[in-house]
Amino acid sequence: MKNDSFCEKERKRIEKLNKFQLPSKWKKIGWIIFGVSIILLFARKLITEEVWLRFLLRHTIILGLLIVSLSKEKLEDEFIDKLRSQSYRLAFIIGVLYSLIQPHVENAVRFVLEKSPKDAIDAFSYFQVLILMLLIQVMFFEQLKRLNS
Repeated sequence: MKNDSFCEKERKRIEKLNKFQLPSKWKKIGWIIFGVSIILLFARKLITEEVWLRFLLRHTIILGLLIVSLSKEKLEDEFIDKLRSQSYRLAFIIGVLYSLIQPHVENAVRFVLEKSPKDAIDAFSYFQVLILMLLIQVMFFEQLKRLNS
């Protein structure tokens, strides 16, 4: 161990990080966090317009989906690992495409509706991209599992 090079130590750290997953029981906790946060976000709209609460609930929605995404399956094998990898790849590609296309679509809609010339990029947020990518990853993963079982 003492003779390991810097590169070898870095490779081991990256490999360890790459294999990080939460135990399968965390998937249920993630879904609960996600569901409660969605309900509270809608309830907040009816009760109050507090910006900090909206910010907090949006982050807990992302956290809940991230927990679901990082949780192991009850039966975790190489095939499940392959499906998970495919779903992350699809989510990344769709997230990038969405990020590139969405501002142009919004500008086109604004042009057609002749609203203010404000640039659509101003309204574009990290939340949209993150929630889209996490939802796509979880949905594709679940769909791939069903199709291949």
